[in-house]
Amino acid sequence: MRKKDAPPRWDRKMQQRLARGEAAALGELYDRFASLVHGLAHRVLGDEHAADTVTRDVFAHVWQHPDTYDPRQGPLRSWLAALTNRLAVERLRTTETAALARGGPGTTEDLERKVRHASVAARADYIVQSMPAPLRAALELAYFQRRDYRQTAADLGVTDEEARRRLRLGLQLLATAHDA
Repeated sequence: MRKKDAPPRWDRKMQQRLARGEAAALGELYDRFASLVHGLAHRVLGDEHAADTVTRDVFAHVWQHPDTYDPRQGPLRSWLAALTNRLAVERLRTTETAALARGGPGTTEDLERKVRHASVAARADYIVQSMPAPLRAALELAYFQRRDYRQTAADLGVTDEEARRRLRLGLQLLATAHDA
């Protein structure tokens, strides 16, 4: 088992390459994580163009400030997700506040509720995308296809107890979306 303070090798090497200014490293990072970043931004903002802008801003930040990522603090994927969420929420607040100032519908309480909801939804999406495939498959069967744990077990070819375990763990992980 790896020590908790030992960062994944790929993350550490990527941070070092970015710090050296390797354009190829940025391209590799973009290829690997652009869909995650864009998806999270879109989930928060609900707008394709705004999500494109936040995606560009996230990778520009990484390029300009590679030293802000510390591999000892956690995976690069999680850091990018947190950065995306922060920038997307900032953009949402800015655009919604401007709309309120122009006399648009709603109140500042509505805005804060919308921001909280978007943040929780984006975190839940990230958790589902990051969880191991067996947990995700069990949750998808139970939620989207309305299977109970016995049907889920049969579909996955596992025991009833294993299906219950996967569903319970998956739901526990999802419950953490509200804790952020």
